[in-house]
Amino acid sequence: MRKWKGKKRHGLAPLFFTLVFILIVFGILLATVVIMGLVSYALIRSGIWVISSPDTPNLPVFLLIFGLSGVGVGTVLAVTVGRLPLRPVVSLLNGMKRLAEGDYEVRIPEGKKRLGRELSRSFNVLAEELQNTEMLRSDFVNSFSHEFKTPIVSIQGFAQLLNRGGLTEEQTREYLDIIEEESRRLAAMATNVLNYNRIENQKILTGVTRFNLSEQIRTCVLMLEKKWTEKKLELSLEFQEHEISANEEMLKQIWINLLDNAVKFTPEGGTVEVALRETAEKILVVVRNSGSEISLEERKRIFQKFYQSDSTHTKEGTGLGLTIAKRIAELHGGSISVDSGSGWTAFTVELPLTGEASSAIL
Repeated sequence: MRKWKGKKRHGLAPLFFTLVFILIVFGILLATVVIMGLVSYALIRSGIWVISSPDTPNLPVFLLIFGLSGVGVGTVLAVTVGRLPLRPVVSLLNGMKRLAEGDYEVRIPEGKKRLGRELSRSFNVLAEELQNTEMLRSDFVNSFSHEFKTPIVSIQGFAQLLNRGGLTEEQTREYLDIIEEESRRLAAMATNVLNYNRIENQKILTGVTRFNLSEQIRTCVLMLEKKWTEKKLELSLEFQEHEISANEEMLKQIWINLLDNAVKFTPEGGTVEVALRETAEKILVVVRNSGSEISLEERKRIFQKFYQSDSTHTKEGTGLGLTIAKRIAELHGGSISVDSGSGWTAFTVELPLTGEASSAIL
């Protein structure tokens, strides 16, 4: 209900501004007519102008003076009265100019009138969103540059050591393994960015097949076995066999991302749980892990592109994984949400059981 009211309020705002403008123009015209009427009445009553009939010689002169005076009075009223309601518009134009120059910290103080408050609030929301986007973009560039540079420097260093020679067979094998691992890491980062660009622009879901969702999730868990065994995590998989109509490769990206994040942010010896629940129309997949909680503010932004909850960047990542997962869920006509508290964090993916929504254009 709140969402509907918000849309209604924003939809009425342009109409409100139009009505205000019409009332201002009408008021100026009405004031001009009244003033000129009173002046004319006073002139006629004083005998300065005598109008006895339409043939009176001074009637054209009187009408000319009346018209010019009306224009003059209307202009004065328009300049005087119009400046008051136009102050928010002038303030808005100045703010937009500064915003266009790159000053994303600019804010417009809220006026006392409703028109000023509406304009100020709308502009301030826009400026705040642009500032957040710019901060996320800058943060992404810094993070991605760091993440991309690290494996390159590592590959270069070990390649130089191998090129010098004089290494034992064990050292050579170890350095080659590191180079191979860092190369895979580079490829994974590049693939992540390419996947995001492809999925972001995709409007129609293709490649929908019927497959065993439970088996797919178990396979993804096994793919990450090395990571969760190294941290001695306890894994709990509580679900029966479930089938779904979807794009199998795309859904695999969701589970890999959620499971990888769960393993990454779970402390050593912690627990990761995966549960599936099926209703008449949809299936819910919950990936839950113990460890540090996600604040409410972070939960609001966690699905934004380039955003990383780990501001120190001590964890690997580019801030695109959850954005990709959310987009894939939306392409399937589903959704993804996060909840955190009491030492747990849970991501819930809701997907329709059939592929009917998959062909819809978003």
